[in-house]
Amino acid sequence: MGKGGEQGEGCGGDGGEREAPILSYTWEEIQKHNLPADKWLVIERKVYNITQWVKRHPGGFRVISHYAGEDATDAFRAFHPDLTFVRKFLKPLLIGELAPGEPSQDRGKNAQLVDDFRALRKTAEDLNLFKASPVFFSLCLGHIIAMEALAWLLVSYYGTSWSITFILSIILATSQAQAGWLQHDFGHLSVFKKSSWNHVVHRFVIGHLKGASANWWNHRHFQHHAKPNIFKKDPDVNMMHLFVLGDTQPVEYGKKKLKYFPYNRQHEYFFFVFPPLLIPVYFHLQIFTTMFRHKFWVDLAWAFSYYIRFLITYAPFYGVFGSMCLLTFVRFMESHWFVWVTQMNHIPMEIDNEKHRDWLSAQLAATCNVEQSFFNDWFSGHLNFQIEHHLFPTMPRHNYYKIAPLVKSLCSKYHVPYEEKPLLKAFSDIVGSLKKSGELWLDAYLHK
Repeated sequence: MGKGGEQGEGCGGDGGEREAPILSYTWEEIQKHNLPADKWLVIERKVYNITQWVKRHPGGFRVISHYAGEDATDAFRAFHPDLTFVRKFLKPLLIGELAPGEPSQDRGKNAQLVDDFRALRKTAEDLNLFKASPVFFSLCLGHIIAMEALAWLLVSYYGTSWSITFILSIILATSQAQAGWLQHDFGHLSVFKKSSWNHVVHRFVIGHLKGASANWWNHRHFQHHAKPNIFKKDPDVNMMHLFVLGDTQPVEYGKKKLKYFPYNRQHEYFFFVFPPLLIPVYFHLQIFTTMFRHKFWVDLAWAFSYYIRFLITYAPFYGVFGSMCLLTFVRFMESHWFVWVTQMNHIPMEIDNEKHRDWLSAQLAATCNVEQSFFNDWFSGHLNFQIEHHLFPTMPRHNYYKIAPLVKSLCSKYHVPYEEKPLLKAFSDIVGSLKKSGELWLDAYLHK
């Protein structure tokens, strides 16, 4: 239970009003408040009741709810570049603080590791690694626009033969993939100093250049960052019974004799389901359903502006139906690119239920890096530095390589595995991990 702290000093002498007592709480009490209708969390030893605030949280109610009953200090710092501004919203939610005898970290986390990670973040700030390069991001946007222009010039001058259409599709798929990485930068508030400018340009890039929804992306992607590879918290590992992932889920499915699909063959049917269908089918249905259901009308307008622009550009050459077929093929190719890049860092890693790790350990358990090269950086939108991106999601991606040696050193000090691999090995590990999980399922299904 909460305990009454010392009374605040009187205002205006003995006759003035006294401040309300500061209540103090134990971790045992705080951890009880992790229910759908009762949510508390801790930031910098202060206890906040977020039960009602979650409904108005700009990042969505789920991402903040995932930290109910926990210390959310490092997640809070990771997601909010302007802490002074955000703390204004915290003030009305304050209900007390940790009792003096309580540790700052919950559930026996390594306090020294947490302090050293926070010192590393402070070093990154002192080195201006959270400051974006306008030239870099201008070039990113410029080469996307240049590819769009090149695609139009190609069909304008050389016609609509099958060979030209195929080359055109490759250019447009490349443009879409690169626009995907760029919207990711703005979505993480890592480009402009002011969050409002990031939000505006994010809507432009993901809406007008890609035909998707900023709000849909925010609410989904931030959950992934808050609790990566955690079942029921990271939507990216919710495979809707299509695949079983990690080491524990396959065994659970096997013991329960669940066989929605032949999971021992999932490493084979993966090629026919996940890469070709994720964007053109699943994401499209989810995006438009979300926009209509939640009345994201601004996002819908931006998305429609993309489709109108695409039809104006290509309908004169292919007609309306032909243009939509072209777009579907572009999405098909982009989907392969997106799946292999985004899954190479996560599916081969630990995927399990909540373990309440500290920020550094949680992110390293769920992510790995791919070796740096100019091609790998460009091809993946610097998501080959997935570890650094997950630790510092608001850091501009062109600075990941600068902080990486310091992250490696910190991980080495505390024996936290820091995994880095070649690109093709990362791709093959996706298939290998699915095969391993499928074999675990089959064994449990037949023998347990």
